[in-house]
Formats: sequence, C-alpha cells, structure tokens
Amino acid sequence: MQHSRTRIIIDGAVAGIIGAVVVALWFLLFDLARGHALETPALLAATILHGVRDPHALHHGLLRLSAEYSVIHFAAFVIVGVVGALLLEAAETEPPFLVSVLIFFGAFEVFFIAVVLFLGPEVMAALTWWGIIVGNLLATAAMLAYFFGQHPMLAKNLLGSGWLRVAREGVMAGIVGGVVVAVWFLGYDLASGEIFKTPAMLGAMIFQNTPDLDGVRVTTALVLGYTVLHFFAFIGFGLAIAILLAASEWEPFLALGVFLLFAVFEVFFVGFVTLLDQSVVSELGWWKIVAGNILALLAMTAYFLHGHRGLRLKLVERWATLEMDGEVGIFPTPDTGRATNGHAHQEHLPS
Repeated sequence: MQHSRTRIIIDGAVAGIIGAVVVALWFLLFDLARGHALETPALLAATILHGVRDPHALHHGLLRLSAEYSVIHFAAFVIVGVVGALLLEAAETEPPFLVSVLIFFGAFEVFFIAVVLFLGPEVMAALTWWGIIVGNLLATAAMLAYFFGQHPMLAKNLLGSGWLRVAREGVMAGIVGGVVVAVWFLGYDLASGEIFKTPAMLGAMIFQNTPDLDGVRVTTALVLGYTVLHFFAFIGFGLAIAILLAASEWEPFLALGVFLLFAVFEVFFVGFVTLLDQSVVSELGWWKIVAGNILALLAMTAYFLHGHRGLRLKLVERWATLEMDGEVGIFPTPDTGRATNGHAHQEHLPS
C-alpha cells in the first residue's frame, strides 16, 4: 500500500519530535531524581559545543546550555524520524529494507552511547550511561508507536498481524505485572503509614546510589523515575514471554522455556536483593520485593494462559507423540526383533 511521500515525511518529523520530547522528559526526571535539575542536557551542551569536560564547572548557565542542547537534540531527532519513516515506507515494497531499518535504529542507539564514551570518563560518570540508553530506547518505542499508529496498514504489511498481536500481548502482560507490583507496594506503604516510601527508596538506591535509606524523602521525581524503569522492565519481560509463547505454537515444548524465564526473572530479583548491603535489605524488606514479584508473575501467567488456552493440550499431545515415537523406535517389534526407527515395519507379501 503506497502512501503520500509528503505525508510520510511529515509523520516522520512528528515522530522525531515525539521522540525528542520523550528523551527530554526522561532527562528532566532523571536529573530531578538525582537532585541535579537540567544537569544532563547542560553537560552534553557544554562538552559538545564548548569543550568543557568538567562536570563541576556547570554552576551557571544551566538554562542557556540546556536550550542550546535542546536545539541540536530536536533537530537530530527530526532527521532520524524522517529517515526512519522513509526506510519503513520503502520496506513495504522492498522487504530487504526492513533489515536496513533495524540496522538504522540500532545505529541510532549506538551513536548516543558512542557520544557519551567520547566525552571522557568524568562526563560519562556524571551522565550515567544507562540513563542515556533507557532514554533513547523509550524514544525509539514512542516514535515507532506513533508512526505505526498513523499507518496501521503499513505496520500490518511489514510485521504481519500475528507479530502485532504478539507485541500487544507482551506489552499488556508487562503492564499487568507492573501494576500488580505497584499496587502491592502501595498497599504495603499505606499499611505502614508511609505512602510511596518503597518506590522512593528504590529510586534513591538506583538514581542516587544511596547506601543509607533511612533519611530518604519521598519525592515525585524519585517515585516517577522508579515507576518508569519499573514498567519498562516489566514490558520488556512481557515481550520476551510473548515471543516464546508465539514460537510454542509451532513447537509446544518451547513453552517450557517460559517457566525457565519466569524462574530466571525471580532469581534475578532475589540475587539483586541479596547483593545489597544488609542495612539496605533490612530497610527495604526483602520479602516484600520477592512477594510483589511472585504476585506479578502469577498475574502475568493468568493473563497469558487466558490468551493461550489450547497450549496445555498441545503440550500433552506433543509429549504423547514423543512417547509413541520412543516406544516404536527403541523397543523391538515381536515380528522382526529389530528397531524400526519410528516407522511401522511392513511385510512384503507374495502376490
């Protein structure tokens, strides 16, 4: 299905602006959670445009430096949005271009990581590299969501309705898991009389690397910052499970990998809590985090089982098939005393 080239370019530019806004908001939230408002864009502008590599030299001119970086930031994202939109449109008629699209967006992520690396160790430490990566992944997801939302037939032609369903299922399952944990934390904090205390402490530990959580104040930036990362992680996990379940439609035993992924997910959180300082573990309450994630996994499992009701039957049938193949291929038949390798032995009768 062909689209107007002008419309594609305009939608690509709008997608770029949306991506730039998402990154700008993430940087703002990230800096507020660390207690250094506008530090990230100001430090990027000072380093890229003025050659200043000392993070401690940014006591003045934060607004001016942030405005300078924002101009470059928005211009770069508009260009990326337009080029990405044109590549996606070309991929509709030339499928090999879809690989180019993936390479392009992959290069887009690597470019920002490389920029941070070239800025020097002091700047890289001050910016926190993972914050840059998360911001750009959020922006990429927002840009693709907008563009495919404007061109649903293009999305269907490129990805197929099946993969769009898998993506929706994974995102929804991740949201379900994230909401369950958030409600669990909220209920616990309300019962203890300190609303939003748990996400604030987790946010302080992640953004501020605070070893002592006793004096952590509940702030909007800490709670929102942790919440964004919280849902980002659960949606990514939900997508991984959805892809495995989609593959299990062809080979039911791949569904067993889902249980392995669930186990890895839970062990990761248990290990993460175990590696923390004991005072931090005591303040957070390790069982609270583990219990919240178990509840989330149960909710996500129920959601996936609702959408894959026939999977259990397929697993049973696949297991029965393997048992039958094993019996025929391993044990000798009464007539020949030989293994038949899964095929029925046929006698050649005289005519």
